[in-house]
Amino acid sequence: MAQLYFYYSAMNAGKSTTLLQSAFNYRERGMTPFILTAAIDNRAGVGKVASRIGLEADAHIYDAHTDLKHLVDEHHSEQKIDCILVDECQFLSKAQVSALTDVVDELHIPVLCYGLRTDFRGELFEGSQYLLAWADKLIELKTVCHCGRKANRVLRTDEHGVAIADGAQVEIGGNDRYVSMCREHYKAELSKVSKN
Repeated sequence: MAQLYFYYSAMNAGKSTTLLQSAFNYRERGMTPFILTAAIDNRAGVGKVASRIGLEADAHIYDAHTDLKHLVDEHHSEQKIDCILVDECQFLSKAQVSALTDVVDELHIPVLCYGLRTDFRGELFEGSQYLLAWADKLIELKTVCHCGRKANRVLRTDEHGVAIADGAQVEIGGNDRYVSMCREHYKAELSKVSKN
């Protein structure tokens, strides 16, 4: 029975690595995975999913206007799709998450989504909000803070490594702009900003 999965974490927990491993596992069994990634995040190149450990794969891109059900229907009619793997799923809209539930329920294709739960302010992304609400399975991928505790927050920093407390929800970046931290150290870094 197909289900909708949401694999979530702070940054640097291996979400893309896990997605790429899943794609490899499907291919190794002669099955066809359909990989999607957000057009907005092109750090690895347009239509690429890449992990920090050097793995990568080509992917179809989506943006805010992509009708995911139509896209999957179109490709599924040309070649059977055995699973959908969505990278950077926090950038999905409510309508796109709903479309993915239709893929699961109507086409009986499992959908595995990988992304951040919250932004640098600790607020839910739209895609994450509806995946938390509607996914059949929620799986937390864990990473660690510099202190060794579980990191569950993402701190945005400027070019000097100083915490940023405000700004647009989406600003694409990697280790140069974001640091995963436990709640205690996240709060400590933000308190330094509020004192200035």
